[in-house]
Amino acid sequence: MIQMYYDDHNPPHFHARYGRAKAIVRRSDGETIAGELLPTATRMVRQWAVARNAELQDNWQRARALLPLEKIAGPDADE
Repeated sequence: MIQMYYDDHNPPHFHARYGRAKAIVRRSDGETIAGELLPTATRMVRQWAVARNAELQDNWQRARALLPLEKIAGPDADE
């Protein structure tokens, strides 16, 4: 599960959960900045973040402005 919170602190990031594991992931490059995920989940989230960077940036700006966020297909979505 990927979540972004309204008016959250910098640096721009999102929260990732996989089972009981949780991590805060930097939006710009998908690197984990706090917490920990399993290696496979970390790799999947990092690749997704890089591929979806523009959408994540737009949502980060929307969240900072307290505007509704756009739904982004998650890392495990079939495309």
